[in-house]
Amino acid sequence: MSGFLAAGGAIVALMAATVSPQQPSAGEPPPDKIVIKVATVNGSGCREGTAAIAVSPDNTAFTVTYSDYLAQVGAGSLPTDFRKNCQLNLRVFVPQGFTYAIAQADYRGFASLERGASSEERAGYYFQGSSQTDRKVHSFRGPYSDNWQTSDVTEVGALVWAPCGEIRNFNINTELRVNIGSSDKKTTSFMTMDSTDGSVNTVYRLAWKECPNNPHPWP
Repeated sequence: MSGFLAAGGAIVALMAATVSPQQPSAGEPPPDKIVIKVATVNGSGCREGTAAIAVSPDNTAFTVTYSDYLAQVGAGSLPTDFRKNCQLNLRVFVPQGFTYAIAQADYRGFASLERGASSEERAGYYFQGSSQTDRKVHSFRGPYSDNWQTSDVTEVGALVWAPCGEIRNFNINTELRVNIGSSDKKTTSFMTMDSTDGSVNTVYRLAWKECPNNPHPWP
């Protein structure tokens, strides 16, 4: 799970912003390509070979695809199966003079929860060495047996921007939890990030703005 995933044009620099965010150039992504290098992928929900990343051609989003991300409780479950997680550690290279933030993240999957059971989908986003962390939690309660979809949307003033002129890894932590609650322990409740074809597209939408003085941290 390493290597570069590109979307057209020449790579110039990773940009970010410690200054107070200005209005992002919504709908105006940089003309060159964004490149994402996967530094590490760790977690019980994204074991080696079960997650992949692709960047949209217009540089406004990237997609994480999972094929084995499942949490469950009840009959046939191990004690550790109630929680599954995935941490993506990414190096994101964007064209010179730009920085980025995650403005929206869309998740989907399937859940089967018995009456009395519940589940949660959690996500957190932060840059290496930064204390700023955006965390979101979405809850579901049984009885429930259907596809699910959630969206984490961040207002412009609350966006966490990558610091301009520095290369810092971007971390995405996701987690699924299923609680047996008062449900019948002879039944099974589960939640998965997947679709009918066995994979899920988790889309992260980017906001853009220009960096002051166009710093570039690498040749």
